[in-house]
Amino acid sequence: MNDHTVTVTPEELIFAPTFNVAVPFIDRHLAEGRADRVAISTNHGVDVTYGELADRVNRAGNALAGLGLLPGDRVLMVVKDDPAFYYVFWGAIKAGFVPVPLNTLLRAKDYEFIVADSQAAAVVWSPEYDAELIPALDAIDGGPAHRIHTEGEGTTLADLIAAAPAELEPAPASALDDCFWLYSSGSTGNPKGAIHRHRDMVVTSQRYGVDTLGAGEDDVFFSAAKLFFAYGLGNGMTFPLWVGGRAVLFDGRPTPESTFEVIARFSPTLYFGVPTLYAAQLAAFEELAPDTSSVRMCVSAGEALPPDILKRWKDRTGLDILDGIGSTELLHIFISNRPDDIKPGSSGKPVPSYTARIVDEDGNDVPPGEGGRLLVHGLSAARAYWNNPEKTAATMLGDDWLDTGDTYVRDADGYFYYQGRSDDMLKVGGIWTSPFEIEAKLMEHRLVLEAAVIGREDDAGLVKPAAFVVLTEAEAAGEELEAELRALCKEGLAPYKYPRWIEFVGDLPKTATGKIQRFRLRA
Repeated sequence: MNDHTVTVTPEELIFAPTFNVAVPFIDRHLAEGRADRVAISTNHGVDVTYGELADRVNRAGNALAGLGLLPGDRVLMVVKDDPAFYYVFWGAIKAGFVPVPLNTLLRAKDYEFIVADSQAAAVVWSPEYDAELIPALDAIDGGPAHRIHTEGEGTTLADLIAAAPAELEPAPASALDDCFWLYSSGSTGNPKGAIHRHRDMVVTSQRYGVDTLGAGEDDVFFSAAKLFFAYGLGNGMTFPLWVGGRAVLFDGRPTPESTFEVIARFSPTLYFGVPTLYAAQLAAFEELAPDTSSVRMCVSAGEALPPDILKRWKDRTGLDILDGIGSTELLHIFISNRPDDIKPGSSGKPVPSYTARIVDEDGNDVPPGEGGRLLVHGLSAARAYWNNPEKTAATMLGDDWLDTGDTYVRDADGYFYYQGRSDDMLKVGGIWTSPFEIEAKLMEHRLVLEAAVIGREDDAGLVKPAAFVVLTEAEAAGEELEAELRALCKEGLAPYKYPRWIEFVGDLPKTATGKIQRFRLRA
């Protein structure tokens, strides 16, 4: 078996003993005749071919090596959705360094924590993020020795790439060696650095991108979700590179106007969003009258997709949305609906090669219809959390099993239903209650754009549901609408589940992936 190759069968992925993942994702396309094919298109009118991509990846890897970095050194990336992201990420991997993409929406105190925690040797960032990143770097004694802008004034990444050699031998590695890190989005506290291996991007790209979505080289991929976190990394980079397709990169804020404009301009065939964006797009659909005719499939993750959004999207566009659940720790979606098998309200069934169990507090499997903690086995599982043995032991259970921290129910037909984060579950009247179930019911009301439910103690010290609601028409807030929403919940849910308190708010606190941060609402 040749070095850096992988054999794909329905049952397994067989990796060569010497395997640097940059080779099949970048170099392979030259050997397969794609050098002149466009790999990346940007909203600024820039096209990058597979040949140009391979050249710049090599140069970026040589530029990093020229700084004196040692094998395994971390390279932090605070880089917008731009070809430079690809160059640094793959160049670092090919040269034997560890890229660590960071959320570009963080504040200085968050960057300060991650920079110190990662013990990185270098940081590369887009100038747009100076205001938050530079104070973080200045607040740390020591910190990364090499600090490089992607563009702008001074010596930049673009300058280093232009001056670096164009030939780069892949650093020796194996499929199980550490490759890159992703910091969790911090939905329950400080971010944690999940350590991923060389095989992981192959697993997700093949088992979800190809085996689940049917992605191929004729597909054009547009992800409203950004490259810096796991969902966007697959949608906007690894999936198109794995099949030889084209990625459309948009470096702005994803709004209904901007995403519909990108779809009209670039005619993507695969579109990836999150439930909050789909809801906002639906609210603006009549006004914007978008053309979605190029899209053959839509995907959602980040938060469970309410059935009402799925129904209204289908009514408006004629397109289904494949909802699924993924995580930073498992790199991408591991339970999903299928193009020919969609169950509204469910996350679907395990993606090929993944196995899921629902267990009680003692680790025993629970029967269908009973809620419990979701455990997942998959070969894209992170090896560990960096510098956090306690969290590693609690989450990484050995033999590629992970405790997701989510509460799920599986029905008799094998479909999985999200009930909320285990820490978010409410015990109302002595019965475990899912906040998501209440939120989904609230969102059936035509005026409700988003909803989040937490537990709150009443005057007797008993926990009852409290709802925070974002409206499509803020002026509709009032006692009359509160009564309508309570009645809707009482009619459609078990009587004890209706929200005792309803607060109308302008927005909800979320992670970059669109997950509602209920712990902030509780605080």
